[in-house]
Amino acid sequence: MTSTKSIHDAPSVWQGDMPVTNRYTFGLAGERFFRAIKDDEKIFGSRCSTCDWVYVPAVEFCERCLKKTGEWLDVGTVGEIITFTEVHIGYGGEPLEKPEIIALVRFGDGGLIHRLETTDLEAVEIGQQARVVFKPASERQGSILDISHFEIV
Repeated sequence: MTSTKSIHDAPSVWQGDMPVTNRYTFGLAGERFFRAIKDDEKIFGSRCSTCDWVYVPAVEFCERCLKKTGEWLDVGTVGEIITFTEVHIGYGGEPLEKPEIIALVRFGDGGLIHRLETTDLEAVEIGQQARVVFKPASERQGSILDISHFEIV
């Protein structure tokens, strides 16, 4: 049987809604990491015993030696501000009423990026300690947004 179609034929067109669904998962380590935030108000890292590196957020495999990380560590809820910036535009591209400060806070050998609860840029310094502030338990859903913000200690 031979086909009468050629590569030059126009592609088919779908009219209307396309019923496509998908589900993104965090993976094994991500699932455990976000569950600890949601259920226990804890930040976990995973240690590579070969490289002696503590990944935060926790991962299943070391990116340096590719071996499975084994040990999970509670790295606490207070970390060190590594860098920060003031943002004037929201996630959707809209101007913010008041600028926000976003900080990278180190936990273990990694860190988390989130909003810092201050609008006084002059009050923020690299090296300061910052604490995780969790949303109320009833509002948590198992994501990084279960963290409300960081506050300077």
